[in-house]
Amino acid sequence: MKKNCWEYKVCGRGPDGDKAGTLGVCPAANEVRLNGVHEGMNAGRSCWVVMGTDCEGSGHHNGNAEFKTCADCDFYKTVKQEENSKFLFSGTLLTNWLT
Repeated sequence: MKKNCWEYKVCGRGPDGDKAGTLGVCPAANEVRLNGVHEGMNAGRSCWVVMGTDCEGSGHHNGNAEFKTCADCDFYKTVKQEENSKFLFSGTLLTNWLT
């Protein structure tokens, strides 16, 4: 079964995560416009295009420069490998879902 980012990273900030009450639910878990992309819940399998994510305490993602961090992420690489030819790149996601 394919995992969402909060399940893969075990960050506790998923919809029912143990840290959601104190740190808040991750913006990727709340981004409904990307629901179903790469078979994920909300943006759970396309988190790299969502502003405000804070993977591994690296600081809040705000686009542009931080995308390199996302492209180097083990979860991003896993999704890309699992989806293979069905993988939707950031430009497609931003243009078709988040505009």
